[in-house]
Amino acid sequence: MDIKLELPLTAEKVAQLHAGDTVKLTGVIYTARDAAHKRLIAALDANEPLPVVLKDQTIYFAGPCPAPPGKPIGSAGPTTSGRMDAYSPRLIRECGLRGMIGKGERNQAVIDAMTECGAIYFAATGGAGALIAKAIKSAEVIAFEDLGPEAIRRLEVEDFPVIVAIDDKNGNLYNR
Repeated sequence: MDIKLELPLTAEKVAQLHAGDTVKLTGVIYTARDAAHKRLIAALDANEPLPVVLKDQTIYFAGPCPAPPGKPIGSAGPTTSGRMDAYSPRLIRECGLRGMIGKGERNQAVIDAMTECGAIYFAATGGAGALIAKAIKSAEVIAFEDLGPEAIRRLEVEDFPVIVAIDDKNGNLYNR
């Protein structure tokens, strides 16, 4: 059975989820890949405001394809999350990032930050970008437009399919 979850996330919502749960997310998520993450951290280092408030938000590690006519977005499959491992702990601890969506394992520093702060990591199915795009109802570039597919986008999603890969209690599908 799928768990239907309204976004944004809260610590209470995250606490109810466990590694292995299948979830359908509805609400707003943001896309950001490594180039955008690097800029977010540079802004933090310079004490500049971020282009998006990350508290209780979810970042989808994706660089979507251009939208075909009549669609809000093109194929939007997940990218390998490990490339964001250098940045994620800081975004979790300092900015209140609550959720991440991608594919593949995360390092121990990310897992420690998730456990400490009540954050969660969802896995999306790699290779299913066209199917995942059907759950995206709107897409708008909100920051770093010059990065093209790696710009930060605000997505409105409905029944976006994910699996809890690593929960806030150290449950980890990759360690089973």
